[in-house]
Amino acid sequence: MTLAHRALFTWFIILLFLILLCLRLDPRTHWNWFIVFIPLWLFDAILLIYVIIKIVTKWRNLKRLKELLISYQWYIAGVLLKIASQVMICLKLEYTQLELSIFTTMIPIWILLPSTTVYVFVSMQRSKNIHILCRHSLFNF
Repeated sequence: MTLAHRALFTWFIILLFLILLCLRLDPRTHWNWFIVFIPLWLFDAILLIYVIIKIVTKWRNLKRLKELLISYQWYIAGVLLKIASQVMICLKLEYTQLELSIFTTMIPIWILLPSTTVYVFVSMQRSKNIHILCRHSLFNF
C-alpha cells in the first residue's frame, strides 16, 4: 500500500469515527461508547497485523527474532498504549458508576505521548547523523 493510500485510509477512519462521535453526542441517540470507537479499534487491529506481517517477513530472512522484536517494540507498544487509552476513555464515559478518576483514565496517554516524543527525537538524530556521514563520504571521493 502506498503512502497516499495509507493516508487516505487513515483520514477515512478518522472521518468515520467523527461521524459516529457526532451521532453519539446527539441527545436522541444513546449508543454505547465502545460502538463509537469501533473504527479506531479496526485501525489499530490493521496496524498490529501490519507490524506482525513485517516482523514475520523479516524474521524468515534474518533468523533473528529477538533483534526484530527490539526494533519494532516502539510500534507495538504505541499501538497497545493507544488501545489501552481508548478502552479507559470508553470505560470512563460508559460506566460512570465505576468512578474512574480522570488521572487514571489518562495514564496510557501520559505514557504514550512522552515516549513518542523520545522516539521521534531519536529517529531525527539518527537520520541527521546518517545524512552528515553520507555528506562527508561524498566529499572524500
